[in-house]
Amino acid sequence: MKNTKYVFVTGGVTSSLGKGIIAASLAKLLQERGYSVTIQKLDPYINIDPGTLNPYEHGECYVTDDGAETDLDLGHYERFLNIPTSQANNVTTGRIYQSVIDKERKGEFLGKTVQVIPHITDEIKHRVQILGNTGEFDIVITEIGGTVGDIESLPYVESVRQLLWELGHENAIVIHLTLVPYLAAAGELKTKPTQHSVKMLMQSGVSPDILVCRTEHEISDSIKSKLALFCNVKKEDVIQSIDAETIYDVPNLMLEENLDLVVLKKLQLPQDKQPELKVWNEFLTKFKNPKHTVEIGLIGKYVELKDAYKSISEAFIHAGAQNEVQVNINWIHSEGLTVENVPNKLKKLNGILVAPGFGERGIEGKIAAVKYARENNIPFLGICLGMQMAVIEFSRNVLGLTDANSSEMNNNTKNPVIDLMEEQKSITNYGGTMRLGAWDCKLKENSKIKNIYKKENISERHRHRYEFNSSYLKQIENAGMIATGKNPKTDLVEVVEIPSHPWFIGVQYHPEYKSTVLNPHPLFVDFVKASLEHSLN
Repeated sequence: MKNTKYVFVTGGVTSSLGKGIIAASLAKLLQERGYSVTIQKLDPYINIDPGTLNPYEHGECYVTDDGAETDLDLGHYERFLNIPTSQANNVTTGRIYQSVIDKERKGEFLGKTVQVIPHITDEIKHRVQILGNTGEFDIVITEIGGTVGDIESLPYVESVRQLLWELGHENAIVIHLTLVPYLAAAGELKTKPTQHSVKMLMQSGVSPDILVCRTEHEISDSIKSKLALFCNVKKEDVIQSIDAETIYDVPNLMLEENLDLVVLKKLQLPQDKQPELKVWNEFLTKFKNPKHTVEIGLIGKYVELKDAYKSISEAFIHAGAQNEVQVNINWIHSEGLTVENVPNKLKKLNGILVAPGFGERGIEGKIAAVKYARENNIPFLGICLGMQMAVIEFSRNVLGLTDANSSEMNNNTKNPVIDLMEEQKSITNYGGTMRLGAWDCKLKENSKIKNIYKKENISERHRHRYEFNSSYLKQIENAGMIATGKNPKTDLVEVVEIPSHPWFIGVQYHPEYKSTVLNPHPLFVDFVKASLEHSLN
């Protein structure tokens, strides 16, 4: 059994400093040094998971192979490390309290008063160590969501304090990510916010081992010395994290700052292997030196917050680099699209992606975009709801079923070409009740999709409740839209394509969740390639 080491990443001063990217970059460097590493996120909100949160509120809801609806940071972890995460990699306060309350109801606490300490903190400590106790990992990096000083973060910081004491200082350390702002009026960087943040952390009984300082300007040696003195760390433990051109530069920046060496030294682990980042840097070189540019329209209903489609935009970065193409995403709100204005708004695009989503807002704009892509031979990719919109558009405008719709949008439609599965119709609780996680799909011989994947059986992640209504399959196929991917057990349609179109594919699953730096998703790679060919014609 491995003696797993733990690294806790906390944040101070402000949110959105990039704890997830720092955690993922550190993990990448440790992985390159030959260590098996995983990352988990502890989220302080009381929702059980982000599955029922509005994307405007929390950005994208990321889905793991085992069907967990999780924080979007898990997407960063997978994209950087190229290894899958699971339910154990994301824990929320809601899940912690639910577990403790369930135990209390079962009488597991033998009449004791249930309190934050020890019961809630014990549950947090248990969740933190689940991955470490598997014996699979040398190092578990745990990112604590929120900012030190938040009321909701207190039980997590207290749990970290207890674990540092229980595990011993050579087995668990704390990295505190903080902000060193630049005041233009004074013309200098200010350390006071960091000092206050560290003081607040220390008031909770936790002293940081390493400071990672986010900054827009280089941090001088004198500022590092000042931070070290006031924050009770060594000067070499003050790490600069300067604004980067892309998040994929951060592992190299952290390598230059010796973050991985400082961590290994504190955890008393060997530093035998040097990180090469060979494939990583090959990707970066291609990404930064494109030979062509393509314009791809992302038609969605949450485009004001680009984090709502984080995995899709990152998948385009991976696929673009693979094709040595710069993908310019045109963020287009589906509510602003009509049959009349679509030709003008979409005419400059080389590819059109209709994005996932829920609810009827903006769907007519999505349908108009599908029609434009289909009739004008523009490469089209529909994901989840986007695939369903493609089926509805085809049913309306090719089959002549003018009222064709999804029963999600119109329960009274006479032609529900997209409908609920029977077992979904009785569900009243929405949280975690969709078709979630990895499902198998068998691809049809001689189809475009099989040619893209270069294999017959695939497994992809899902997050949806409504399905292609197979009662309409024969009619739709006779008219020229073919189901080229089906679930082998349920026979549910997973992929549709139009063979007479240069590149028209709709998938019920979410390919973007499985795209990583080392393994760009083949569907995105081929879609970008088709968009490039369209731009050159």
